[in-house]
Amino acid sequence: MKKVICAALAASICMGGAFAVKPKKSSEVKIGIAKIVQHVALDDAERGIMDAIKDAGINAKFDLQNANGDVNTANQIAALFRDENVDVAVGIATPIAVALANTLRTTPIVFGAVTDPVGAGLVKTIAHGNRNITGMSDAIPSVDHIKLFKKITGIKRLGYIYTSNEDNSISALELVKQGCKEAGLELVTQSISTSAEVRQAAEAIIDRVDGIYLTTDNTVFSALPSLVSVFNKAKKPIFSGDVTGAKNGGCFMASGFNYYKAGYATGEIVVKILNGKNPSSIPVRFMTKPSDSDLLFDLDVAKACGITVPEEYLKHANYIYVDGKLTEK
Repeated sequence: MKKVICAALAASICMGGAFAVKPKKSSEVKIGIAKIVQHVALDDAERGIMDAIKDAGINAKFDLQNANGDVNTANQIAALFRDENVDVAVGIATPIAVALANTLRTTPIVFGAVTDPVGAGLVKTIAHGNRNITGMSDAIPSVDHIKLFKKITGIKRLGYIYTSNEDNSISALELVKQGCKEAGLELVTQSISTSAEVRQAAEAIIDRVDGIYLTTDNTVFSALPSLVSVFNKAKKPIFSGDVTGAKNGGCFMASGFNYYKAGYATGEIVVKILNGKNPSSIPVRFMTKPSDSDLLFDLDVAKACGITVPEEYLKHANYIYVDGKLTEK
């Protein structure tokens, strides 16, 4: 292993900035941006990426692609970006980022909204990028979320729906297990493979749980209204690790970072590469500042579920959903 690492270091020294893009001030650069599926959080991330690049004064042409939740389509998009010879390829969510990494060997790749980039094999360490790859992680404090959920609601059995064929979801499942263990909760899980299965999965566990926790699983969130419908009808609370999707109402509470800001941070990494920085020298970005995160309570759902939210939590919320309307503090 040491010989391999030394050889890689020697190669990188000899190649210099092989994976960096030479600065282009006035000439147009082509940026390929692909997301695994369309939903409001990933749309916000995509918009943030483009705004960061535009705000940096870079003349960019964007090729926006959506894999519609299909890994084969993700691979086709990666091949398209390779054939188009994009200057930088951006993959929003784990499956699309992995597809880009498997196809583009010299083109700089920036991933966004990837929970566990090390586990997905995109980078070897979060301290710096890997070869031609770096990006932004959307890891959330699931253990703390679950403890807070129990404290406020008093639930005893927690539901969790996850996508069995997505690395992001498998990594998140382990944190959910840890959170339930530390909080003393019984965990009831249900796996899915496509968004079309979300309603059926919700119906399969609704009678066996007191509430459900959602991580940043893109397959689940692309069918969030179906899940919300099932749990709202049963008057059981939902804790969402993504605030963006909860703004339309239906989730008792949500806590997580702002996906537009996360996208903007991802775009700033793209800018660094366009200005000549090597991806391998850029550490993985995490959204850890208090200003990066949002907290939402849906008081309509709280009332329906018979839950009273303590004032100490309400005063820290920057979004309150009540009487069918969302208010931002």
